[in-house]
Amino acid sequence: MNSAPYGSWKSPITSDLIVAQSIGLSEVRLDGDDIYWLESRPHEAGRRVVVRHAPGRGSDEDINPDPFNVRTRVHEYGGGAWCVSAGVIYFSHYADGRLYRMERGGHWPYPLTPEGSWQYADGFIDTRRRRWIGVREEHGSGAEPENTIVSIDMDHGWLTGDPEDHSCLVLASGHDFYSSPQLSPDGRWLAFLAWDHPNMPWTGTGLYVLQLAQSGKPVGDPIQVAGGERESIFQPAWAPDGSALYFVSDRSGWWNLYRQKSRSPIEALAPMEAEFGQPQWVFGMSTYAFAVNGRIVCSYVSKGLGHLAAIDLQSGALTPLDVPWTDISSVRARGNRLVFRGGSATKPGSVVVMNIDTQATEVVKQSTSIADDPDLAKYFSEVEAVEFPTADDKTAFGLFYPPFNPDYIAPESDRPPLVVKCHGGPTAAASSALDLPTQYWTSRGFAVLDVNYGGSTGFGRQYRERLDSNWGIVDVDDCINGARYLTERGSVDGARCVITGGSAGGYTVLAALTFRDFFKGGASHYGVGDLAALARDTHKFESRYLDSLVGPYPEREDLYRERSPIAHAERLSAPVVFFQGDEDMVVPQSQTELMVEALRKKGTPVGYLLFTGEQHGFRKAENIKRALDVELYFYAINVFGVGLTF
Repeated sequence: MNSAPYGSWKSPITSDLIVAQSIGLSEVRLDGDDIYWLESRPHEAGRRVVVRHAPGRGSDEDINPDPFNVRTRVHEYGGGAWCVSAGVIYFSHYADGRLYRMERGGHWPYPLTPEGSWQYADGFIDTRRRRWIGVREEHGSGAEPENTIVSIDMDHGWLTGDPEDHSCLVLASGHDFYSSPQLSPDGRWLAFLAWDHPNMPWTGTGLYVLQLAQSGKPVGDPIQVAGGERESIFQPAWAPDGSALYFVSDRSGWWNLYRQKSRSPIEALAPMEAEFGQPQWVFGMSTYAFAVNGRIVCSYVSKGLGHLAAIDLQSGALTPLDVPWTDISSVRARGNRLVFRGGSATKPGSVVVMNIDTQATEVVKQSTSIADDPDLAKYFSEVEAVEFPTADDKTAFGLFYPPFNPDYIAPESDRPPLVVKCHGGPTAAASSALDLPTQYWTSRGFAVLDVNYGGSTGFGRQYRERLDSNWGIVDVDDCINGARYLTERGSVDGARCVITGGSAGGYTVLAALTFRDFFKGGASHYGVGDLAALARDTHKFESRYLDSLVGPYPEREDLYRERSPIAHAERLSAPVVFFQGDEDMVVPQSQTELMVEALRKKGTPVGYLLFTGEQHGFRKAENIKRALDVELYFYAINVFGVGLTF
């Protein structure tokens, strides 16, 4: 074993290895015996491909051929860009926004919708009427896009070129946003979620049902079942026999499961201080599914870690399922067969199939094969869920990864430098799934704290609302206090702390470095520097988000200026490196470049990498690799002043 200071260790977990071995896995689906999922492939410039896994077959099958990219920009963040029915795939192609149909065994998809200014998401197939039902977003001449729920003829919807004729019916309109359409088993009722500015879906949504005629046209107006301005509803679903409508609500202060049978009062299922819902940044999310023998199989989060359980629908009893995964999503079931995406600190994001009765599991696909290599897996750092005191006598949370490398030992008096990670959103949460970039740091002798600052999900509505009117204050307090907590217990060197984050996390980075003097440097990945510019320039979905996080704009323009790092660049003296995509519609590159120019004029060490063809978040392998290596190199030169080995 070699003796070397923390932060200078050589690691086999290189950026080349990470991008070569890694793909993104999401949106698991079941169709008969076949399992499907969506892969995001950095080595194909981030192209997204639907993959079919048929039990008994030797290999998995790509469904959409190159260059088709299964992705949508509805609500800008997309998700839910495809569905499957009887082996036929229906998907949105990113390049033109059109909806396509891909037959089983077919060689080329054909379009269901005409060329135009429309995007589609969150759809399913109404098999009785042979129609695709989902969310449509129209980018016309109006001040902002128009969102509706539509029904499209699966066979002839593309022929006429007129989206308003009989081939495309508008089922619901008038609200600013829609999601989660679900058809009752008898085909008579459509359930869906809707909400309006300034709410976000985790703030307040309405759950509606709409009667459909045999032709598929709406009968009367939608009826509101649950939800409101201060109640967030997530994932409505009909019982398989149509006897009840199930949904997740945070009316108790926690996202718990509820149901309504016919006209009976709404009742809670297995109420507990845990989160059975997730913030709807994207479409197509699922945390529960119906299984045989009157059960729901569900995932929930408690104190930042995920769990899997079964709920008996008669008694309401919840029985935990013993699985090694702590990050669980995309839950689907058929009979006694369950599939989901699971991950843990030492297990990568994986598509998992499980027999609910025996609890036997099989991993059918992993996002990386590195974890299967014992010569590499031995370098992984284990996660520790931490709680720490923060401002106003409150408690905050995080996931701590100590430095670990079996080839090295640090001098006894040495303490590791700390990288504090700020997740995006800010209404989101740190993931406990194996994150190779985190292991990139820990295997080199850095400690990592992934902070679930106030405003994060997984800790109840009250915790989520800590950030209301306090963005740039509460999140910064929690990041600093998390680092101080680890310093005081002797886990890290408090004089060598840096902070990194993307999007909203990038804003927290810039706010911490501008308005406080704790961190010695940082990295902003497509982060917000000008809150007023964000309020003016961002897309529809988030255009009123800052009303709750900061205050109404322009009425409280003073607050926006007060909390915008760009307006106080003279107070920033710590080195910062910026990473930005030139096609980012969420945080335009102009924001980043204003901040970079201000630092250059001041003479503060600054780095800036602009990636061509990247949007909000990087998808190309070469850019992911370069951003990781440059961040490490920037800290080595400008912050720590130590020799690092790549």
